[in-house]
Amino acid sequence: MSDRLETAKPEEILTWAIERFGDKFTMATAFGPEGMVILEMLSRISPSTYVFNLDTGYQFRETLELRDKVLERYGIAVDLLKPEHSVEEYERIHGGPVYKSNPNQCCFDRKLKVLSNAALGRHAWASAIRRDQSPDRARAPIVGWDRKFHLVKISPLANWTKKLVWNRIIDRGIPYNPLHDQDYKSIGCWPCTRATADGEDERAGRWSGTEKKECGLHTDEEPPQAPINPNL
Repeated sequence: MSDRLETAKPEEILTWAIERFGDKFTMATAFGPEGMVILEMLSRISPSTYVFNLDTGYQFRETLELRDKVLERYGIAVDLLKPEHSVEEYERIHGGPVYKSNPNQCCFDRKLKVLSNAALGRHAWASAIRRDQSPDRARAPIVGWDRKFHLVKISPLANWTKKLVWNRIIDRGIPYNPLHDQDYKSIGCWPCTRATADGEDERAGRWSGTEKKECGLHTDEEPPQAPINPNL
């Protein structure tokens, strides 16, 4: 199926997914440029599709404000799914910011666990990754089996480029995060995201200064869960 859809337009891929999986199809969005493009497509194809955001408690204000713009512009109410503990509770339990002491654990607790719960009862989910974003994503299929979440994973923009994404945003007046105009090429949680300089990799601003490159949502392996030092 992935091979057959390799040359299909993203709208055609989404239409196939909705026809194939119905209300068991969902989408997770971080309100990035690619996600905003897909949301605009869904507003025309299937605006009733359940869409959610993993609200870690550390997102930029500008990111969360896009939720209201999506609702106003497209009529899609993105559900904000939160972890078990608030930021204050979480940091109190672990003696400080876990994103500093163990960012893999932080992503696991505040993203992966939440998505695992959201996946219950679903059969497929849409992601907004592109193959040219990073080596980890370079082999992403259009349609594949997500072993981590036990869902069919559909990436309608996998073979698009950054230029194609931004051309669509400009052509259709799709709202986007204003931080992109301040050299934030890839935006995640504010403690682990920085602006990037000309010539830097698109995801260089994520977990800068560490070996970490992904939160774990788009890798086959479970992120390591090293013990957290309660004294930090």
